[in-house]
Amino acid sequence: MQKLHYSELSASDRRLVDAAQRARERAHAKHSQFQVGAAARYGNTVVLGCNVESDVYGLTNCAERTAVFAAHANGAAKHSFTALAVIADTPAPVAPCGACRQVLIEKGGPALRVIMANTRGDIAIATAADLLPGWFRLERDETTQKSTPRKKTTHKTTKR
Repeated sequence: MQKLHYSELSASDRRLVDAAQRARERAHAKHSQFQVGAAARYGNTVVLGCNVESDVYGLTNCAERTAVFAAHANGAAKHSFTALAVIADTPAPVAPCGACRQVLIEKGGPALRVIMANTRGDIAIATAADLLPGWFRLERDETTQKSTPRKKTTHKTTKR
């Protein structure tokens, strides 16, 4: 994992972190007051996401998944998903939760760049594979593009 300061980022990565910060300001975190913003780069399009809390806490959605799901809903996901920035007011750069890590690696692949930031300007950069080694993947029949049936007792994971 690479650790930097905001000022050391490329202009393109700074714009992505800035977009995540704008998204953070829209977070609906009425219970936790923990506002998180994310910005996903799909081709030349940046899609924003923020965390949205629910009274039924299990229905809460994280900023990273909100950005990815919005990209699919708005058609941006037809382009390559190459980077995601996430930011929160934390002592160290905020990292995606496990559920978000799984979605990120499924939608962006193991080489997806994940830029983790905090509001103080601290940055950590990793790939999706760095964040989720041994990630879960359904085995697919390449000729039909369908998932192959597996026994309930077998839970294989595949590293790429």
